[in-house]
Amino acid sequence: MPVTPSRFSPLAARMILIAGLLVLLIAESFFGYRLHELSARQEMIKADHAQVNSITYGLLSVDQWQDEIAGVVTRQVKHFKLTKLQKKELQTEIEEVLYALIAKAEAMVEKKPKSLAGKIRKLAVKTFVNTDKIKAGVPAMARDIIAKADNPNQKAKLSDLAMSKFSDLQQAKPIDSALRANHQLFDKMYHKYRVTTTPALNSKLDHLLTEIRTEMYRYCFLMLGCIVIVLALWWFLRKQVKLHATLFILSLLFAFILLGVGLSASMIEVDCRISTLDFTLLGEHVLFKDQVLFYESKSILGVVEVLIKQPAIDSIGVGILILSFSILFPVLKLSSTGVHLLGRKSIAENRIVKYFAFQSGKWSMADVIVIAILMTYIGLNGLLNSQLALLNIRSQDLTLISTNNTALQPGYIIFISFVLYGLILSTILKYITPNDAH
Repeated sequence: MPVTPSRFSPLAARMILIAGLLVLLIAESFFGYRLHELSARQEMIKADHAQVNSITYGLLSVDQWQDEIAGVVTRQVKHFKLTKLQKKELQTEIEEVLYALIAKAEAMVEKKPKSLAGKIRKLAVKTFVNTDKIKAGVPAMARDIIAKADNPNQKAKLSDLAMSKFSDLQQAKPIDSALRANHQLFDKMYHKYRVTTTPALNSKLDHLLTEIRTEMYRYCFLMLGCIVIVLALWWFLRKQVKLHATLFILSLLFAFILLGVGLSASMIEVDCRISTLDFTLLGEHVLFKDQVLFYESKSILGVVEVLIKQPAIDSIGVGILILSFSILFPVLKLSSTGVHLLGRKSIAENRIVKYFAFQSGKWSMADVIVIAILMTYIGLNGLLNSQLALLNIRSQDLTLISTNNTALQPGYIIFISFVLYGLILSTILKYITPNDAH
């Protein structure tokens, strides 16, 4: 409940109003600082998450594919089991090979020797070797070979042999230079977030982002709650003319806080990714998840900084225009309204001061930026949804699901609140200084 001014002297009422609003202003500043801090932290964590899960280090990584294929080969060899039909076909193949070897050996023996040693060897073979008996034992020999090949110990050796070939391939030359050159990046990320594996890193990053998002919106709505209280005070004190100037100046300080947070906090983020790619290879599922195609998050100040740092003149020009009309003009307008209300008459009636206080709004692009960002979000969101939908595949052997996580951020809510709050303050200023508003 606001204090009824009639129960106090004008000075006491003014001091109570200043004290109460200063406490609220400190709270607003703290909420804004926390929102700005959390926004910057969220941007950093999401950038790390996007970098670690970039499609460059996953779906497009040769080393990643080698690991997946090596795992499939290892499991296939270790758990390989011949069916009855396969054993029967393999039995026939092995018997044919053995019969061919015996026939070739017989041909070599029947060949007329040219030396005495050759003649003695031929005589010994004909005397002690019974080829018919060997041929009769071929089916049993084939069954023994199949049994040994199907032995778990032998399959383990085959698996080790296959893996050794993959290891030799990986060590032969730097096939995937992008991943090999950035092993230090992954190690740095593990150390930064105190984990040891990529799945553990992703799990921790997702948990941190969930907590930060909840806190950001909490502080965002607390800031808006403070603004609602200020506007409520204007309603309750609308007839207390002596308090209007003090209340207006303090209201301007709230507007500066909204502007600062709205300019520095992230307003929109674009996040496109392949959420799931699942296909069958050699009878086994190969799965890639959260493959980031593109990620970017910017505040208005961040956009201005990027544009001004570009070498192209047109980019620099656009950056200067946004800086001038969306940042400097609102600051000058807020400052001029305060000067016009509290300054000496000669200063208050200065053309420049009155122009920025009452007429510069039509040159300010703050409201244009709000609409532009909203339209950009709607258009970009629709475009990305339609384009990513073309990537979606659902079949028996292949599943590909893409997602578009483009979203407006709390910074946008704060900035649009500043625009609306500024319009209300402009109306209030004309109301409390009707004769000086033109």
